[in-house]
Amino acid sequence: QVQLVESGGGLVQAGGSLRLSCAASGNIISISVMGWYRQAPGKQRELVATITSGYTTTYANSVYGRFTISRDNAKNTVSLQMNSLKPEDTADYYCNAKGLVTSTGRFSDYWGQGTQVTVSS
Repeated sequence: QVQLVESGGGLVQAGGSLRLSCAASGNIISISVMGWYRQAPGKQRELVATITSGYTTTYANSVYGRFTISRDNAKNTVSLQMNSLKPEDTADYYCNAKGLVTSTGRFSDYWGQGTQVTVSS
């Protein structure tokens, strides 16, 4: 069965950096798009960044220039390097995978359990 496991969340001061990682497992052959989403207290979940299997990236305007998404297709992992963090970045961050091909079938969408990021002022 497909699983996405995130790591790297924690508490950091404003201006600091944090790196989130997500590993996908479950006899995966390929993943079309991997990304990160976040949900701040009292707000809806929003897209942070995505990256395709061909390494094309997209970013939310709020994080452009500060965050960098990357992936390793061989390891089925995706990371989010977060620099110049702001208190507004405080949220639960979720790993997402779309367009999965596994040894048992094709799947459209999977989510990780989330990891908390808190940025203090």
